Amino acid sequence: MYIVCSDLEGVFVPEIWVNVSSHTGIDELKLTTRDISDYNVLMKRRLELLQKYGLTLRDVQNVISLLKPLPGALEFIDWLRTKTQLIIVSDTFSEFADPLLRQLGRPTLFCHHLTTDPEGNITDYNLRQEDGKKHVVEALQSLNYKVIAIGDSYNDISMLRKADYGILYNPPQNVADEHLDLKVVKTYPSLKRIISELINGEE
Repeated sequence: MYIVCSDLEGVFVPEIWVNVSSHTGIDELKLTTRDISDYNVLMKRRLELLQKYGLTLRDVQNVISLLKPLPGALEFIDWLRTKTQLIIVSDTFSEFADPLLRQLGRPTLFCHHLTTDPEGNITDYNLRQEDGKKHVVEALQSLNYKVIAIGDSYNDISMLRKADYGILYNPPQNVADEHLDLKVVKTYPSLKRIISELINGEE
């Protein structure tokens, strides 16, 4: 039986930090896991920038509240639910994700969480576990699921490689060029076609 594990940002919703950057004018905040492969380096720099410019959790949440799913995302998820189960496996944080999940029909989400002080400043981030995306795939495979994994960034690569079938969805060219062995797909209809073929081939 197949199950789908997918990243959130860049696959179903816009990149949160890119939008925070555009709303605040802090150019460096637009860097994401599409640009920097070391997630811990990226997050530590983000926290430094939030502190430097006095941005709180509420400020980031206010930007997130304006975001909508990518065109076609909700329809794809609705279709996918008729075929198999979906687990969102993301390096976002539970404090960020809720308004986005509501719009997507609340799929299951595995992610991280933040530490804040009484004034609402983000003081630290807490990983659910290191390389958590890969570990989710391994856990599902230990339960005799076959996993189709979908992602777009450096932090998805270990998940895609561990999955029974890994797909890079609309990745930036630098990520695609560095992982030429991974399947690249750019539209939801193409994703539907691949997933249908895999699931139907198993029946």
